[in-house]
Amino acid sequence: MVGGIPGGVVGGVVGGVPGGVIGGVLGGVAPPPPPPPPPRPKKVEPLRVGGNVQESRLIRKVEPVYPELAKRARVSGIVMLEVNVDEEGSVANVRVIRGHPLLDQSAIDAVKQWKYSPTLLNGEPVPVIATVTVIFNLGK
Repeated sequence: MVGGIPGGVVGGVVGGVPGGVIGGVLGGVAPPPPPPPPPRPKKVEPLRVGGNVQESRLIRKVEPVYPELAKRARVSGIVMLEVNVDEEGSVANVRVIRGHPLLDQSAIDAVKQWKYSPTLLNGEPVPVIATVTVIFNLGK
């Protein structure tokens, strides 16, 4: 028995708890838990270009390679693509809206390399969806 308390320790305080911690404070409370981590930013759904959402400015354009088979078949025309541009201005996803089977993949491969300036909404970069037209002209 130390300090008049069975199970007490040297240096404990009168009225302490058996097996308590040296330096503990009578009537003290545990420190508050740490604050919760900040909430993760919500995933912003891509906004469609138009109305109050302006199209991103294209800062790097890669021209498509005219497919050899399309040249031999004398195929020309346009490929319309739906393009998702992420917050950094990189092309994240491409989908053919209208085109030609001999031209579509070449258009997709080129557009995936394009780079845009980020689109801002209320000063914050946001992902956008835009429509892009790629022209294949044999006379060029």
